[in-house]
Amino acid sequence: MADSKDQSFTKKKTKGKKGIKPGKTGSQGSVVEQVPPRYFNRELSWIEFNKRVLSEAGRGDKPILERLKFLSIVSANLDEFFMVRIASLKRQILAGNYTSCPTHMSPRAQLEACAQQIRVLIDDQYGILLNEVFPQLAEQGLVYRNNAEDLTHEQHNYLLNFFKNQVFPLLTPVRVNLASPSIPGANLRLQVAFLLKARQDAQFLMPSDQEEHLAIVQIPQTLERILFIPDKDGKRSFVLLETLLVQFAPQLFPGYEILEHLIFRVTRDADFGVDESRDEDFVEAMEQVLSQRHKSNAVRLAVGQTSARLQQLLQTSLGLDDIDVYAAPEPLEVATLMHLSNITGYDSLKFEGWPPREPEGLNEDDDLWDVLKQRDVLLHHPFESFQPVIRMVEQAASDPQVMAIKMTLYRTSGNSPIVQALQTAAQNGKQVTVLVELKARFDEQRNISWAERLSQAGVIVIYGISQMKVHAKAMLIIRKEVRGIVRYLHLGTGNYNEKTATLYTDMGLLTTRDDLCYEAGLFFNAITGYSAVPSLAKLFMAPHGLKHRLVQLIHREAEKSIPENPGRIVAKLNSLADVDIINALYRASQKGVKIDLNIRGICMLVPGVPGLSENIRVISIIDRYLEHTRAVMFRNSGNEEVYLSSADWMPRNLERRVELLFPVDDREIASRIIASLELCMDDRVQGYKLNPDGTYTRRQPKKSGNISSQEARYNLSRQLSRTKKAHNEREFQVRRKAPGRRGLETG
Repeated sequence: MADSKDQSFTKKKTKGKKGIKPGKTGSQGSVVEQVPPRYFNRELSWIEFNKRVLSEAGRGDKPILERLKFLSIVSANLDEFFMVRIASLKRQILAGNYTSCPTHMSPRAQLEACAQQIRVLIDDQYGILLNEVFPQLAEQGLVYRNNAEDLTHEQHNYLLNFFKNQVFPLLTPVRVNLASPSIPGANLRLQVAFLLKARQDAQFLMPSDQEEHLAIVQIPQTLERILFIPDKDGKRSFVLLETLLVQFAPQLFPGYEILEHLIFRVTRDADFGVDESRDEDFVEAMEQVLSQRHKSNAVRLAVGQTSARLQQLLQTSLGLDDIDVYAAPEPLEVATLMHLSNITGYDSLKFEGWPPREPEGLNEDDDLWDVLKQRDVLLHHPFESFQPVIRMVEQAASDPQVMAIKMTLYRTSGNSPIVQALQTAAQNGKQVTVLVELKARFDEQRNISWAERLSQAGVIVIYGISQMKVHAKAMLIIRKEVRGIVRYLHLGTGNYNEKTATLYTDMGLLTTRDDLCYEAGLFFNAITGYSAVPSLAKLFMAPHGLKHRLVQLIHREAEKSIPENPGRIVAKLNSLADVDIINALYRASQKGVKIDLNIRGICMLVPGVPGLSENIRVISIIDRYLEHTRAVMFRNSGNEEVYLSSADWMPRNLERRVELLFPVDDREIASRIIASLELCMDDRVQGYKLNPDGTYTRRQPKKSGNISSQEARYNLSRQLSRTKKAHNEREFQVRRKAPGRRGLETG
């Protein structure tokens, strides 16, 4: 556990002494120099991550539709942050839980600090959207119309006809009691509240109908939110569905005058799950939990152009405080604007495509079984294709020599070819065992559907493990061959999802190494419930052994470090929040170990503090792909050890999830991973440096030769692909005797 005495510390110096830095003046006239805390707050570190994402949206050197993507990502990230992290803080407050986090901040203090920073983040986001992105899109012929006065007569008629025929039939105004309003606010759904007053010239069935009323209308999700309308001069104008609803709302309320309207969106608590201590049908219980998300406690009310009266009515009805209300200009919900990036004809406003290459050592028509018996294969997505993994499952499904397939599934795509291949394999008589993690947050319903389909096809389906999530990424294929049983193994850092494999950077290892395959078999036996936690020598499994192994490796590096030959650790992760790991890294830094951390998101470690972490630097990369790889290298006195893992260095991953850490023993592959880690640490185009005060600074480019690490890694994959192709061409050259000559010619 963390040493509470070392959470933060302050140095006090006498005023006027040489070398004293300016600081805050104390009550006795002394100068107090503020020293960075021992840990950064987890929630505030997450907000810093989204500031970096927003910084990419503000870069004028990025294509304009890519800048819009980054703006959309900020909104999508905020949605999940409120549903999970803010919801958790609010429940702690309601429960009277004032146990401080490692930074000694109470839940209330964290909530207030988050709210303050998020408001600034939203203001900056809309400043970029309204003042830069929309105007530049208009210059390129994509014009956002949100004002009826900007529409031509033809456009107005087009929208009126569309509203009458396509939108109006789907709308259902819900009347709400003004005295005690109950808001039918489904989670994250855009809605419009209307304050109505009866017109004097209208007749009503009931006298009460002549009073003021509140009506709420949900924006239909079955229609596209972005509606393109006819335009001239090569332009493509678009309006949003909520704008259309507000403009033609009088048709919904004949006999009433619309006094005020307010576009709003409610975010609800999604950080709860099934009570696994109860003896009940787990799938049914999970489905009930999913249905409750749309009526759980509200944690945020987002409102558009402010109507003070309607805002207060909604806020009171939802039981929210002022701190929970976030006002923003319209359009209110930015995340779905990402769909604009998918329209055709505007490729010049996007990044140039980087088509994935075949991994080094593989061709599309290779027999995977033959290749893997000869060598291990590293997959580096999305620079290299995910197709070998899909081909491996599809080939196994139809191969008569394949006897069994075992696999974990955490997040899959909506039309997963891997799941379809597993169904085919079971129907072909293979023994197929799949652990489908139903507790994968926000993918629960999809995983329930896949689990049911797999079960119907004859697959042995395991619905996760009680009290924890299975986050490990592993697939084992057992094949009967002439030499006996041969096992083919895939271990990875990312999900079995062919769509995110084109968007996230991840690594995977394909191998037939007997030691890894044997222990993978023990791992599958453990998670399917047929054995106790196994004793493993090559694989390390959370929550038993993985964290201990990491601390052990960090400690070993510190013990071997000497001034003449300092130790070194290079790690690449999504998040670093485990206090025990952080303390181990601090101790290693104090022993002289040079520690380079590439942390995309949350980082609670404070780098660069003299006497604590002066040998640690932290870099974060925000680029076109989401950095998702978990990899670490230990110098080990020159005998480098390289590991890949499914786990970030966070308490939830190391203590409450089933994860895997696995070694990369092939020296050539290990060298490739080390080279990739070094490229990430050297990134001066997309890299940000974490400062001791918790802020991030964009790294300054070198005078020449600047290139982003993602571009460098893509170029490396192209180079390896060309080298492989040339090697294969040389390998298959045929030499024969030339007619009439004594020498040989090449054909």
